[in-house]
Amino acid sequence: MKRHIICILFCLFACYANAQTPVTKVSHSRAVKTDVVTTGEVTIKKPDYICISTDGGRDLLMMNGTQFTMTQKGKKHVTDSRKNALFADFHAVLKAVINGQPVPTGNDIKVVTTGGEQTITITPSGKKRQMFTSFVLVVDSKSSAMKRLRMNGRNNSYTEYLLK
Repeated sequence: MKRHIICILFCLFACYANAQTPVTKVSHSRAVKTDVVTTGEVTIKKPDYICISTDGGRDLLMMNGTQFTMTQKGKKHVTDSRKNALFADFHAVLKAVINGQPVPTGNDIKVVTTGGEQTITITPSGKKRQMFTSFVLVVDSKSSAMKRLRMNGRNNSYTEYLLK
């Protein structure tokens, strides 16, 4: 009995333990000549929690269930995928990738598989003014590990996270 309890606790701990991965963040703005490059780490928990923390915790991108929080340059932006169609698709894709499930399909989601990688592009069909114009996520096809996340903004700016 005691062995079974220890085994169950170990399994629960293993399922919910943080998977931390080093990350490099590249921020590109058309108005600035040199890209800003910082480093940090990614923490992933099943079923739908991901936190990308860079620049000593000053910059943050977090998905906690349906809520998305982004902190950049001291400014905090919060949205919920239940109210924001672009983030609803983004949430569905990230949750599927985290849980090793097939990527959902839809009019706003395009999946291309080449050379052992899946490139998932999420572009909203509406012309609603948003902080980002599209998301591009590159995933290893075999391991379902995220390799790169690029969030395209207006005026050819972008923020890209390169996971190691």
